[in-house]
Amino acid sequence: MKLITFYLPQFHEIPENNRAWGEGFTEWVNVKKASPLFLGHRQPRRPLNENYYCLLDDGVMEWQADLAKKAGIYGFCMYHYWFGGRMVLEKPAEKLLEHREIDFHYCFSWANEPWTKTWHGAGGEKEILIPQNYGGEEEWKSHYEYFRKFFMDDRYIKEKGCPVLLIYRLRNIPHFNDMIRCWKHYAKEDGFPGLFIVSMDTWRDHADKSCWVDASVDFEPNKTRSEATHMPTLLKCRHKGNLFWNRFAVSTVNYKKVNEKMLAIPHRRNQFRTVFVDFDDSPRRGARAVIMQGSHPRLFGKYLKKAIRASQKEGNEYLFLNAWNEWGEGNYLEPDTRYGYGYLKQIQMLSENGFVV
Repeated sequence: MKLITFYLPQFHEIPENNRAWGEGFTEWVNVKKASPLFLGHRQPRRPLNENYYCLLDDGVMEWQADLAKKAGIYGFCMYHYWFGGRMVLEKPAEKLLEHREIDFHYCFSWANEPWTKTWHGAGGEKEILIPQNYGGEEEWKSHYEYFRKFFMDDRYIKEKGCPVLLIYRLRNIPHFNDMIRCWKHYAKEDGFPGLFIVSMDTWRDHADKSCWVDASVDFEPNKTRSEATHMPTLLKCRHKGNLFWNRFAVSTVNYKKVNEKMLAIPHRRNQFRTVFVDFDDSPRRGARAVIMQGSHPRLFGKYLKKAIRASQKEGNEYLFLNAWNEWGEGNYLEPDTRYGYGYLKQIQMLSENGFVV
């Protein structure tokens, strides 16, 4: 089983975020300012050794790749942001491409939604900072030509020689079949058998039935959590033997319940499962957050092992992890001050026992 983990590149400054939020904005800004919404709410989350890194600093991506590889992770799936030829957060991937000595696999997931202020945790109405524009064949060719240098990299993940490319909202693209057909044609001109296109399956979007789409991947917990979410209610919590009603009403999800539902859904070949670490997007959304309850490294390891076994029976060699570094959603494998390397150690134990390569 090859484990691929989603990777957020928003840990360096970009002009678009500085204009919207002020100088110095990165994902760490939301993470640091988070505060508990109720008794027992674990916020803010803190990286181990105060490692509030910048992805453009020398040695950071080498550290991440080395840590992931030692744990048994096969590669990163890096979010890619393209808006009609305009890009944001592209520098970490370009830095990885430049530093060939970083011996680690990777691929892209095109996060093809408009760049909005609410994506970064703003309150109020959604403000579109950069609209999404798909264009026609000329635009598609320009986009493919950007991908080409990555596809040519030996470290880029390929399935039967075809570069693997995930697309978040495939059905948002007006003529996605035509676009993918063009991209596969360009790939063949470059000497590849084609492209391996993966549609990200959320609770409201999947397109794996298209003849031009090769696979799908569950985007969890987004896909399943709506079935297990308790609508905002006041939470009860015991502290030192006393029962308290918490001040804030928040939406909560039970980690075990979501994972059991995920495992119960049958999958076919090339329908890839995802196992997630945790979820708490209160650093971005405040009291409007959805907060997971009950996540723990041992439970993560338990459900990861079950998902691997299920995937093997279904004939799939890839399993995705959400996520490597989604600190703003409380969803990360990187070490923190509470569990240290606990989640990574669960993967490492499965690797040592031959479950993953």
